[in-house]
Amino acid sequence: MDYEAVIGLEVHCQLQTFTKIFCGCSAQFGASPNTHVCPVCLGMPGVLPVLNRQVVEYAMRMALAVNCTINPMNRFARKHYFYPDLPKGYQISQYELPLAEHGWVDVEIDGKTRRIGITRIHMEEDAGKLIHSATQPTSFVDLNRAGVPLIEIVSEPDIRSPEEAALYLKKIRELVRYLGISDGNMDEGSLRCDANISMRPVGEQRFGVKSELKNMNSFRHVQKALEYEIRRQTALLLDGKDVVQETRLWDPAKGVTISMRGKEEAHDYRYFPEPDLPPLQITVEWLEDVRASLPELPDVKKERFAQQYGIPVYDAGVLTASRELADYFEEAVRIFPQPKTVSNWIMVELLRLLKADDREIQDCPVTPQGLAGLLKMLETGVISGKMAKDVLEQAYREAKDPVELVKAQGLSQVTDESILRDAVKKVIQANPSEVEKYRAGKTNVLAFFVGQVMKETRGKANPKTVNELLREMLAS
Repeated sequence: MDYEAVIGLEVHCQLQTFTKIFCGCSAQFGASPNTHVCPVCLGMPGVLPVLNRQVVEYAMRMALAVNCTINPMNRFARKHYFYPDLPKGYQISQYELPLAEHGWVDVEIDGKTRRIGITRIHMEEDAGKLIHSATQPTSFVDLNRAGVPLIEIVSEPDIRSPEEAALYLKKIRELVRYLGISDGNMDEGSLRCDANISMRPVGEQRFGVKSELKNMNSFRHVQKALEYEIRRQTALLLDGKDVVQETRLWDPAKGVTISMRGKEEAHDYRYFPEPDLPPLQITVEWLEDVRASLPELPDVKKERFAQQYGIPVYDAGVLTASRELADYFEEAVRIFPQPKTVSNWIMVELLRLLKADDREIQDCPVTPQGLAGLLKMLETGVISGKMAKDVLEQAYREAKDPVELVKAQGLSQVTDESILRDAVKKVIQANPSEVEKYRAGKTNVLAFFVGQVMKETRGKANPKTVNELLREMLAS
């Protein structure tokens, strides 16, 4: 019997606000343990939460970006569970009345578009962090993260493969970064993903018994964990065994999932409305203000780039992968209005350098103005194509302007025909045997002569002019 996977993702995204969701403590990452805390986020008796308005607006931005309906009335709820990193003994989240519901995103896979539904987006506070000692049976609690604002984006069980899951997660990350609501850094926990997966016979409409996978902190780990779980559950079903509903941890070192605990249901958390926070009303005016603040989103920008600049859809997709890269391209094209040339140099040369250093475009030492200046020099023949690549790499390594580098090092091409004619004449006179070969029909030796002229001019000769002069003078 053939089985298919049914996958849904729960993505927790940390919002990039200055303060926490219900208090004025800093929400910034990387501080010393237990320094960004106060009586509210420590769960002290008698304190009251106060909702951070910016958290709501950031959550609304994401909801609008993924085509959700925003509920005009929503409320917070207490989600009860006991763990050392949860000082109150409950988490303030949302349950029956979330912020937004019924959205979708499209992902491209194998040349086809797949629409993944989004069940809901709700706001909640993060828990603290446990730090386990490597040398003794001791754990420490850091509550800096307690109360940091999150949105949880819950997909429909529409995903059918690990590859789709990874693409969907990348799309969510792309959107939160475009919107400026999160840095999306999975290695710092700004974007975390739990996956629910079950198997069912192909053609069956009912869902199978699911497992929840945790501890996946990269796109690759999400894909690998799902691939393993598909193999594990399929093997059980083919052997006539039952899949147990449980939570499993992904062990990247061993490449396996490990049983952690039985999977909780909603009633296990004893949800009830948060008594210390009133229902949240989203007015039409507030919603429209947030809608008006949305930037041009990646799918729209990709289509515009292809149409406005006449570049291939693939190029447009690469250049709009981040808002900063798209801005870089547009600024370079504004100065040097040859979109395909700019696109090629960014995609081939610049992104190669950035990838080797694990850098983002916003950290690129070569500015859009610098790249445009370099391409202008190439177009006007001031430098050759090889020179341009060398100058770009040097400018990148030394964080200098390419135009200034060319001027300072005297790298401009020699285009004066009288100077080049003298160099060509000298090379021809020095190599009579190669001249005879050329005149005997072995025209491939022309490359030898070009190389000698370039050597004579220390690489500064204009190759096109050199080729023309050689053909003229060797024929006479």
